[in-house]
Parts: sequence; C-alpha cells; structure tokens
Amino acid sequence: MTPVEKPFSQACENNKRPILAVLSSVFENTRHILEIGSGTGQHAVFFADNLPHANWYTSDQQHYHAGINAWLLDEPKNNLHAPIEFKVGEHKFPELPIDGIFTANTAHIMQKEEVKILMQLVSSHLPSGAFFCQYGPFTQQGKFNSQSNYDFHHSLLERGFGGYRDIDELIAWAPMLALQEIVTMPANNLMLVWRKKDN
Repeated sequence: MTPVEKPFSQACENNKRPILAVLSSVFENTRHILEIGSGTGQHAVFFADNLPHANWYTSDQQHYHAGINAWLLDEPKNNLHAPIEFKVGEHKFPELPIDGIFTANTAHIMQKEEVKILMQLVSSHLPSGAFFCQYGPFTQQGKFNSQSNYDFHHSLLERGFGGYRDIDELIAWAPMLALQEIVTMPANNLMLVWRKKDN
C-alpha cells in the first residue's frame, strides 16, 4: 500500500506559532481539546507537541483523514488522537470528554446555516467555564478589516463557499457563549476567545 503524502499548507506553517501563543494561555488548564476541521493535520501535531498536558482530538470530513493520519503517523504523540468523521449538520457531535474546542479557518468556508449550527453545537457541548477558540477572518459590524479580506470574501462567494461571517451573527447564534476577547492575529485574521457561561 502506497503511503499517503503529507498535505502541506503554508498558511498553517505561518500562523501556528501566533495561534499557539493564544492557546497556551487560554487552554492552560484544559485537558481534552477537540479540533473541528483539522484539515491537513499540521496544526494538530504542532499544538499537541506544545500542549503536552492536553489530549488533542482531530476531526474532519472523511476525505481529509488520510492526510491527517499521514501527519500523525510521521509525528506520533501520546496525546494526539486519530481523526473522527465530523461534518457540521451531517454527523453527530463527537462523543468525547472535552473541556475545550478549537477551530481554524472554517467559518468562511462553511455555509451560513452550517456556521449557525456549529455555534449552537459548541454552545451546547462545552461544559460551563470552558473555552472555544475560533481563528480566521471575520467582519466586525459589517466591516472588513482590509481590502484583501473584502476581495477574498467575494472570491469565496463566487466559488460557492459561505464567505465571511460577522462577529455579531456569531454572538446572536450562541447566547450561552460569552465572547471574552478578540485577538488581532497576523494576515488580517482574528482569534475569537469564547467562554461557556455558567448554567
């Protein structure tokens, strides 16, 4: 059987350290983190290696699993777990003992209704006081933070993707999540740090 070549994303390589700087603080006391949309698998191996106190669970649609597994096979770690099949709106939310959730560059690819479901799922499955870190490009009060983001949003729409979501939309869709912080990240991206409100 021919081994699968590891997929590679330059964007993941560029943003992994700035993202880690946020996750290291937010997930300091978190022990079981679900990554929604693990993509190439690059983030998973890097974050699992640098957050050794936490179990890192990968998940994505089935056709990404071979690439994720190629990374996991090449860089195995005791706290890094094989991908779970999960597409928002299609599969049940993974049954795991999670106390943290992370996703990167998913909301602008997904359709609007899928993002709404994602926010509701995260809100209902996170335990009280736990954190959800959501990385990517977003609009704020309907405004883009750069011309390149405006252009990218419209190119996404032309290709059939959902395009950028506004932070106010996300807040409305998940009333049990409190937006604790909006962290400015490289390449005109943001990290939204959400905390599940106490029941």
